[in-house]
Amino acid sequence: MKLKLIKFILILFLLPVTLFANTHFFKEGLNFYNSKKFEEAKFKFEQDIVFNPKSEKSYLYLSEIFKNLNKKDLQEQNLNTVILLNPENEEAIYNLAKLKLESSDYKKSRELNEKLISLCNKLCSKSKKLKTEIDNLSKK
Repeated sequence: MKLKLIKFILILFLLPVTLFANTHFFKEGLNFYNSKKFEEAKFKFEQDIVFNPKSEKSYLYLSEIFKNLNKKDLQEQNLNTVILLNPENEEAIYNLAKLKLESSDYKKSRELNEKLISLCNKLCSKSKKLKTEIDNLSKK
């Protein structure tokens, strides 16, 4: 009985600390990101993912950091993770379509943009511009 009581008390004290840590790492990462301290932000977003592996926002910010660091493979990997976690994340789909367009993968870019157009909620005008850009570049 005493052992169960001790476990219960420990859970009561440790659970809020863990929950606080989750938001704490993301907020710190966001502050570093906004200050353009990408290496520090990357570390904090990665810490957030350790505590919350389904943090699509952390993966999305990591993709932006890797874009700024010109690490396209890691950018793509994080965008794919965001889409895996939330297949309707317009920003991730749009950014991945742009990345595919930059690497001359017109077919995949077009496919992603069509998906974005079908979901279109926030990025409708951007997806229409992207469609035109894909069409123009794929004709060359």
